[in-house]
Amino acid sequence: MVKEPARILVVGGGYVGMYTALRLQRKLKQELRRGEAEITIVTPDPYMTYQPFLPEAAAGSISPRHVVVPLRRVLGRCRVVVGQVRSVDHAARTATLDTLATEEEGTAPERITYDELVLAPGSVSRTLPVPGLAEYAIGFKTVEEAIGLRNHVIEQMDIASSTRDPAVRDAALTFVFVGGGYAGVEALGELEDMARYTTRYYHNLAPEDMKWILVEASTRVLPEVGEEMGRYTVTELRRRNIQVLLETRLESCTDRVAALSDGQRFPTRTVVWTAGVKPHPLLAATDLPLDERGRLRCTPQLAVDGADHAWAAGDAAAVPDVTAEKPGTTTAPNAQHAVRQAAVLGDNLAHALRGEPLETYEHRYVGSVASLGLHKGVAQIYGRKVKGYPAWFMHRAYHLSRVPTVNRKARVLAEWILSGLFKREIVSLGSLEHPRAEFELAAGGEPPHPPRQPENPF
Repeated sequence: MVKEPARILVVGGGYVGMYTALRLQRKLKQELRRGEAEITIVTPDPYMTYQPFLPEAAAGSISPRHVVVPLRRVLGRCRVVVGQVRSVDHAARTATLDTLATEEEGTAPERITYDELVLAPGSVSRTLPVPGLAEYAIGFKTVEEAIGLRNHVIEQMDIASSTRDPAVRDAALTFVFVGGGYAGVEALGELEDMARYTTRYYHNLAPEDMKWILVEASTRVLPEVGEEMGRYTVTELRRRNIQVLLETRLESCTDRVAALSDGQRFPTRTVVWTAGVKPHPLLAATDLPLDERGRLRCTPQLAVDGADHAWAAGDAAAVPDVTAEKPGTTTAPNAQHAVRQAAVLGDNLAHALRGEPLETYEHRYVGSVASLGLHKGVAQIYGRKVKGYPAWFMHRAYHLSRVPTVNRKARVLAEWILSGLFKREIVSLGSLEHPRAEFELAAGGEPPHPPRQPENPF
């Protein structure tokens, strides 16, 4: 039993952060009730985003609010602090963080003390010094970006439908996706499906008017599903008139022109950057050991190697893969490992507080599934290759089983059933990004973000 109050700090509200806190409040139910333990979770957003559903949210198959899980609802025995941890001094057991209150008050960052630390800040988009990238590209890692991209694509179709300038029309209907991993391929597949369906409601647009381009620097896409399924994916995308450019890099997107390493140039108003992720910058602002890739060095028990009372998992952690044949191999940074690691981490932290033996994280990778749009997909499960409708069905079934809470499962399933019975929604709600603009105009002021002018897109 826990003999003294134990202050547990969980940094991050993603897969690992939420599932670890959820596991802890179950395992330490009695200790929390008696006041012998307290759990604080610090996260930039008060919700966990189930990222595998972002492509379907962008395509309109799932409502954005059903892609996220409110932390305060599922973590009723935890204290949720919306803020950003800036640094961690583990030797002193303190973390420095900014909250909404410190920003509003203009005060110094807060300092919070802890006894046990769980570092799970996740990852951030890995960007390169590509000219024009910061000014014109769109990411695809958050629900806000997914919905913003959906609104943007439909807005470009509106521009193309109403302009008389062929150059403006061509640029509006050209969509460039950089990165051939899960995020890039699934987002491209779902949005191309959605846009092709939407053209039936425009009198002067046809699917063949649009250019969809996937740029990948390596020799194949979707390496997680194997080489054969990767080749099938390229064939399937090209069959849909999507240009797949392998061994090609984006060198510039200044002046709304995507310049590629093979010499091709595409005037475009849409560049989506999904070229990988990197460890969160917070890890460099700690006194904990990191590996050559900037991740926390961890033991198979998910403790930070050489640092007592510190734990980590997921994208931020280099966890040894004890099932691998090659020594020194670490587990892949994906949701499959993150969710399972969180359960073991929560159990081991509870074991450590009670002086019990720790468990070793051991999970053999079972395979991958990916959606290529409605009723299309690829999968490799236990070495067996699946494609087409069965793979798409497996993709939905697997992720429905993994999305947290019965509430979310029921809502997502209901939306899938309704979307199968009724037509797609094709509405762009881009004004949601600037809700006060119209009122400020009516009040005689200038909107903070003036509307774009289709006549001068470059």
